[in-house]
Amino acid sequence: MKKFVIVLLSATILAAPMAQARDHHRGQNDRGHHIEQPAPHKRMAPPKRVVAPKHHWKKGHRMTAAERRHMREVRDYRRHRLSAPPRGHRWVRIDNDFLLIGITSGLISSIIAVR
Repeated sequence: MKKFVIVLLSATILAAPMAQARDHHRGQNDRGHHIEQPAPHKRMAPPKRVVAPKHHWKKGHRMTAAERRHMREVRDYRRHRLSAPPRGHRWVRIDNDFLLIGITSGLISSIIAVR
C-alpha cells in the first residue's frame, strides 16, 4: 500500500507542471477579447505585390517642386555619357531615365531613357 501511495504521489507531482502549462485562453488576448485565428488546414495567400506605374516623361512638362524633391541629381554626367548641362540646367535621374531640367523653371528640356 505504501508503494501505491508513493507512485500516485510522484505521478501527481510530475503531472502538475504539465497541467499548468496548458493554454486555457486559446484564441483570446490578455484582455479576454477573441482573436480570430486562421484554420490550420487552409493555406494563407501570399501578399500581393504593389507595382507602381512608371511615369512617362514628356519634353516641355513642368515639374512641380514635390516631383523635383524625389529626384537624384547627376553630377558625374560624363560617367553616364551625357553632355555637359547648359547654364541654368541640371541632369537628374529617375529610375533609368535621365532628364535635363531647368533649375528655376522645372521644364524638361531633354530626356534620355536607358534600357
